[in-house]
Amino acid sequence: MADSILENRLAQQDTKSSTQETALDELLNIMRQLRDPVSGCEWDKQQTFASVAPYTIEEAYEVADAIDKGDMEHIRDELGDLLFQVVFYAQIAQEQGEFTFDDVAKGIADKMRRRHPHIFAGPDGKKIPVQKGQWEQIKNQERIDAGKTEDNSLLANVPTGMSPLLRAQKLQQKCAKVGFDWPELAPVLDKLQEEIVEVLDEVNAPIPDQCAIEDEIGDVLFSVVNLARHVNVDAQTALRKASNKFEKRFRQVELIANQQGRAIIETPLTELEVFWQQAKELSS
Repeated sequence: MADSILENRLAQQDTKSSTQETALDELLNIMRQLRDPVSGCEWDKQQTFASVAPYTIEEAYEVADAIDKGDMEHIRDELGDLLFQVVFYAQIAQEQGEFTFDDVAKGIADKMRRRHPHIFAGPDGKKIPVQKGQWEQIKNQERIDAGKTEDNSLLANVPTGMSPLLRAQKLQQKCAKVGFDWPELAPVLDKLQEEIVEVLDEVNAPIPDQCAIEDEIGDVLFSVVNLARHVNVDAQTALRKASNKFEKRFRQVELIANQQGRAIIETPLTELEVFWQQAKELSS
C-alpha cells in the first residue's frame, strides 16, 4: 500500500515536472518569436541589455511589493514578470553568441552546489561540514578561478548599481564580518545623533553650502541603515513599509477632505494636520 502511494506521488511529480518544462519551453519560444528579425515585435527587437535593465529593477521591486501585501496570486504574476526578464536577457545573449538560458540555469545550479558543500557531495563523494566564513571563502576561490584577482578588497562585488539603501546595508554587513563594527547599540545611536547635529550645523551656517548639506544628510542616512542593521531590521523593508503607511494615510486625508468638499491644495496645513490625525486613528 505504501509503495503504491509513493508510486502515485512520484508519477504526479513527474507529470508536474513535465508541465513546468513545457511551460518554460513555451516561454522561451515566445521570446524567440518576439525577437524574430522579420516577424517579431518592433519594440522587443530594439531592446538591449542596457535598455531592459531598468525594467528588471522595477519588476524586482514589484515582486517585493506583492510579497509585502501577501497576495499569492499577485506574487505568482510578478514572479512571472521577473522570470521573463531573465528569458529576455538570455535571448539577447544567444543572438550575440554569448550564452543561452540553459547556460544561465546550469551556471546557477553549479554555483549552488559549490557553495553548499555541506549539502552536496564533491567529486570525491564527500560532504564538508559547515565552517565559519565558508561561503565567502568559496566565493573568493571562484573569483580566483575566474581570473578576477585585480580587486582583493572585502568590498569587491558589492554592485554600485544596487539601490543606495541596500548597498549601504551590504557594505556594512561585509565590514561587520571582519569585526569592523560596533559591538553595542549605544555608539551607533551616538553616531546618528552626531551626524544629525552636523546636518543642522551646515543648514544653519551663515552661508549654507548645499553640497555639504547633501554630504551630511548622506551620513545620516548611512547611520540610520547602520542602526537598522544593529537591531536586526532590514532597512529597505522598513522604509518600504513606512512609505506604504504614509501613502495609505495620505489617501485617507484626501478622502476626508473630499467628503468635506475641500480641495487639498486649498486646505490650510493646520486643518490637514487634523485630517492626518483622523487618518492615523482610522488606520491604527
